[in-house]
Amino acid sequence: MIKDVKILNTEILSDNWYILKKITYEYVKPNGEKLIQTRESYDRGNGATILLYNKAQQTVILTRQFRLPTFINGNSDGMMIEACAGLLDQDNPEDCIRRETEEETGYKITDVKKVFEAYMSPGSVTEILYFFIAEYTKDMKVNDGGGVAGEEENIEVLETPIDEAIAMIAKGEIKDAKTIMLLQHVKLNAIL
Repeated sequence: MIKDVKILNTEILSDNWYILKKITYEYVKPNGEKLIQTRESYDRGNGATILLYNKAQQTVILTRQFRLPTFINGNSDGMMIEACAGLLDQDNPEDCIRRETEEETGYKITDVKKVFEAYMSPGSVTEILYFFIAEYTKDMKVNDGGGVAGEEENIEVLETPIDEAIAMIAKGEIKDAKTIMLLQHVKLNAIL
């Protein structure tokens, strides 16, 4: 275990969209040796994600949208199938995920259950993601979803049988980590 971590210098490399920092820090190794290292860290804020499920129908609500980083890294059309998610902004995780659920999927939910939280890329990104699940029914649908018009999200809402969603992971059709984690959670815990 390292100890006595001290930040020696922080330089902002970019503050264009979110914040990219170059950080120099010192720490003490278990043998007492002091080391100085420099790393970059991307701070885009924290987020929340949710998997909506319907026990009676054995279905889940997923979304499909274009993700530029996947496109430039070999995803031929850039489209990703994902669980609903969003940045917290100034909200707490539960308020955030209720808002994002209605904006992206069109479902107005009230009862959400936090199942865990995780750092998604701790080697370079500061974000912690709060994971939720919630049951949905057809009468909770209050609009078409698709995201906020001014944000140009262009989100397609998908209602998918849970077994088909799990099979999509094995076929490489679902490659989003948060979505895989939530789908596996509902299967492993016999929620669906």
